Amino acid sequence: AIVLDGEDITPLPTHKRNLGMVFQSLALFPHLSVGDNISYALRIRGASREEQKKRVDELLTLIHLAGFADRPVAKLSGGQRQRVAIARALALSPKLFLLDEPLSALDAKLREAMQVELRQLQQRLGITTIVVTHDQREAMTMADLVVVMGHGKILQAAPPIEIYRKPADAFVADFIGITNLLPAEVDSAGRTTILGTAIPGLAMPAGLRKASVSIRPEDVHL
Repeated sequence: AIVLDGEDITPLPTHKRNLGMVFQSLALFPHLSVGDNISYALRIRGASREEQKKRVDELLTLIHLAGFADRPVAKLSGGQRQRVAIARALALSPKLFLLDEPLSALDAKLREAMQVELRQLQQRLGITTIVVTHDQREAMTMADLVVVMGHGKILQAAPPIEIYRKPADAFVADFIGITNLLPAEVDSAGRTTILGTAIPGLAMPAGLRKASVSIRPEDVHL
């Protein structure tokens, strides 16, 4: 079941779930202007021309593209198209904002700038936002909560610093940031050893005889 704000929305048709979606390909309508792209959902819902224009102007100001309403989508840069896709998804003031790898097509510098803009936008609007990304830096930069998935399951869900400092398992430790994973085991004398050397002060959890130890590069002192 999909539950949003305590309501089971599973049986609802997609267009009635009150979700805003930005696709990886952006999926803007190439034959429509910037304004018509943004107001598309409003027009389908039967909003008046005045309502549509007012909302388009509000959103264009919000995404720093005021005055672009009549511009053809084809004449926009990658970053500008990205903003129009975001504005279109926000037109109906959704309860939940979904973004599928929204910045993957942008160059590195623009991607970093858009990460900051998206974060500021989310803070200003207060809409719960879920961003799917393979870029761990993007996730660590933008998120209040990071959900790491592997093999189709949630492996850990926690704030970024906790994911980095207290990974749930070796997969998460290796996936987030750079780490050294070393095999540890308990020897016959009950000491914890790494690569055959007993490490004073390192204790294995009760009942565990083998494990991986994650050591971050910044924690190594020579």
